[in-house]
Amino acid sequence: MKFIFQISFLASLFCHSAFAGGTHVEGHRHEMGIGKPGTKHINRSVTVKMFETEYGMIFKPNFLKFEIGQTVKINLINKGELQHEFVMDTEDGILKHKIEMENMPDMDHNDPNSLRLNPNEKGEILWTFSNSGVFEFACLIPGHYEAGMHGKLLVN
Repeated sequence: MKFIFQISFLASLFCHSAFAGGTHVEGHRHEMGIGKPGTKHINRSVTVKMFETEYGMIFKPNFLKFEIGQTVKINLINKGELQHEFVMDTEDGILKHKIEMENMPDMDHNDPNSLRLNPNEKGEILWTFSNSGVFEFACLIPGHYEAGMHGKLLVN
């Protein structure tokens, strides 16, 4: 746990902007590069756990593979002692959102492609993968990505 607090402290040193809360106003209610919000017709279900280790922060698994057209229920479980989030997008979208989060770390998310969970909380995302490619999922709370909390998502 000492390692995690050291990472959090170091991350706070690199946040030069005010810690004002913001909102993710543009939202992702429609088609985006990675797909679109899913419907109740689910083709597959996967579980992703989020937690800290003595070496950093991780998703387990950190690699997901889906087929074009699949509607997936992604069950998310925060097994850690800190708040974590799951955001999936194109690699460019993740990097852009990461910068936004560094500027507004308390940003509220209300998007179908992301979910923030408190410790021991569970949630789910329903998503239809309509485009092929290599995408990314990550925790974009400042310092968490750098601590290893990101993974690849392959759609073919």
